[in-house]
Amino acid sequence: MTTSNSFDAAKYRVDFPILAREVRPGVPLVYLDSTATSQKPQAVIEAMDNYYRFSNANVHRGIHALAEEATALYEGARERIARFINARTTREIIYTRNTTEAINLVAYSWGRANIKAGDVVVITEMEHHSNIVPWQMLCAERGARLRVIPVTDDGLLDLAAFEKILKESPKIVCLAHMSNVLGTINPVTEIAAKAHAAGALVLVDGAQSVPHFPVDVQRLGVDFLAFSAHKMCGPTGIGVL
Repeated sequence: MTTSNSFDAAKYRVDFPILAREVRPGVPLVYLDSTATSQKPQAVIEAMDNYYRFSNANVHRGIHALAEEATALYEGARERIARFINARTTREIIYTRNTTEAINLVAYSWGRANIKAGDVVVITEMEHHSNIVPWQMLCAERGARLRVIPVTDDGLLDLAAFEKILKESPKIVCLAHMSNVLGTINPVTEIAAKAHAAGALVLVDGAQSVPHFPVDVQRLGVDFLAFSAHKMCGPTGIGVL
């Protein structure tokens, strides 16, 4: 007997209004660019619409009914995000505009306070430019050294090279959990443990991993995790550090 594990695309297409479009007569829209940004299901569109129709007010800035309701919704989302990634507390959930701003926040707050001339900052060869440029700029500003973990011919991080870099006592190791180009899923828990043993903090770009599979920030053992709502069926303009 053969068991079918086929994915019923039609069942899920109906959740996304944009997929009812035809790119030309008789040809339905097929969207394959979710690593860049995901489409929005009807439930998300309705939630945003309902907020602006019925609850719109400044958050944490008023004591009237709408302001209190908007604040409760805002903080309720923070609680759900904390549960979603298993953060220890909601105080760990810092809203940003996207992954890029979250990484920049670390580079230009923690980085400027802690990186000095001669220090080593580590990134990988498979990083999105959002996790390259801030560290390049910080190293140039502070006279620090940028080290890059190479990628093997199999599309994996060269962990032997990483071990050698760790001997330089880096201050921070910055890497993607899942590559948006290669699809490689990096062994973050192992890398974080080795980085911490060498005295380094760890920042993870979770822009691809958090939307694609369960991410437990405590199990990963990292210091910073950044991701964006717009890559996981949420609205554009909100991210998390």
